[in-house]
Amino acid sequence: MPSSGRHVTMLTEGTYPHVHGGVSTWCDQLIRGMPEVDFTVVALTGSGREPVAWELPANVRSHTAFPLWGPRPGGRRPLLGKERRRFTDTYERFLLALLDPESGCDFASALYGLAEFARAGRLTAALRSEAALKSLMWIWTMPHLALSKAKPSVYDALTATDLLEHALRPLSARVRADSVAHAVSSGLATLPALAARHFDGVPFLLTEHGIYLRERYLGHRACEQSWPVKAVLLGFYRELNTLGYRDADLITPCNQYNRRWEERQGAPSERIRTVYNGVDPELFPHAGPDPDVPTLSWCGRIDPIKDLETLIRAYAIVRAELPETRLRLYGPVPAGGGDYATRLEKLAAELGVSDGISYEGRVSDTASAYASGTVVMLSSISEGFPFSLIEAMSCGRATVSTDVGGVREAAGDAGLIVPPREPAVMAEAAIGLLRDHTRRAELGAAARQRVIDEFTLHRSVDGFRRIYRELAGIDASEPTPAAFTPEDDWTLRLAAPWYRGLAEDAGAVPLGGAAR
Repeated sequence: MPSSGRHVTMLTEGTYPHVHGGVSTWCDQLIRGMPEVDFTVVALTGSGREPVAWELPANVRSHTAFPLWGPRPGGRRPLLGKERRRFTDTYERFLLALLDPESGCDFASALYGLAEFARAGRLTAALRSEAALKSLMWIWTMPHLALSKAKPSVYDALTATDLLEHALRPLSARVRADSVAHAVSSGLATLPALAARHFDGVPFLLTEHGIYLRERYLGHRACEQSWPVKAVLLGFYRELNTLGYRDADLITPCNQYNRRWEERQGAPSERIRTVYNGVDPELFPHAGPDPDVPTLSWCGRIDPIKDLETLIRAYAIVRAELPETRLRLYGPVPAGGGDYATRLEKLAAELGVSDGISYEGRVSDTASAYASGTVVMLSSISEGFPFSLIEAMSCGRATVSTDVGGVREAAGDAGLIVPPREPAVMAEAAIGLLRDHTRRAELGAAARQRVIDEFTLHRSVDGFRRIYRELAGIDASEPTPAAFTPEDDWTLRLAAPWYRGLAEDAGAVPLGGAAR
């Protein structure tokens, strides 16, 4: 059955609906903004036992947590005879595509060959066989490969094979044949979409917030794995990223920075369409007067990609100039992030500023977090089009942000942009704004107007509504079922008690009344 454009399979990795954060917020906004569209959510998770962190809207017809590290999928019966030879041939072409790009082996055909085994429930058993291990040991010790000089060990081969097996598990996840497959990041979330497009002709939409491949390279700099293991994994992510860009029917980056990256990595420009993230200015109203104590506020998740070390170092410089200044950090410590949080606390203690920093945790009323700051900070080393920035702008707060991803596009002339990982420059910008009330007020007013003019939630959701219909082959002139005006959409959301509570807490809606 062809896609109707009224059913979407949303594919996520480590985000919605199990984790809070910018991408998860975007997913929830998109689903709630299209009550006429039915969604299936396939969420790639760690164990599959992670709790659902979001109240799922009524139009999410089903949700599946697909574990990357849960029990082994499929049977354990080993491959025999022709089947074993076919797997070995396919797997060796796959490895050559990763480790020896000059070999002429096509990554796509090898991946889809492995997908056939995954769909039959046989890939995990095949990858855990001695034959798979021997294939890797043979290939990465070929004398003409630079990798052979590292003398990879059997332990390295076991590690790399195990990590590949877990990474390839999503090839067995099925996508409804009558839907649009929407991967909301590059990387592993694209595996089910690529397989569905190849085998079943399902339209494939790829949205990028952060640059997945860049973040994999950044993350592997600090990991403890050996060079041979990193070479296999990064080669896999590189080739998968390229295939996703090449085979997606449409790519929707959330900023022009991502678009330029995608084009340089081979994505056809005619299949790229930028759709900016949006916020509802009613839920993030003007924050009003500055706090009594000069304060820098930050909102996000406590994660190395947010580079809070730079922010804390900048704060120490600010405090040396303006001793009364406080730093308030809003956001959760994600699972596995305890060591990073401890590192931040030790850094603050070494710099002698612990008494001025408060860790506020996750708050349901994010608008109040921005309002608590005289200036709102963003210190990330990688971003897409950050919600925390446009939300703060909507609240009319002056901002200081690092020049990464789509930050410059979001802030325009309505915020200060500084280089990443340069605390002294960040501190200088913050001090200038803390000392200049007039400039802060002017930037805050310009920031809110910029959000209203360019980055509203209604504009963003409506863009994706049109894209879903286009990919499903629906005539653009055909009326959209249950099309909503912004006012109707607001009324619909207020029907949900949790959303109404959030709006009332944010001061956007009077008790018992309608939106202002």
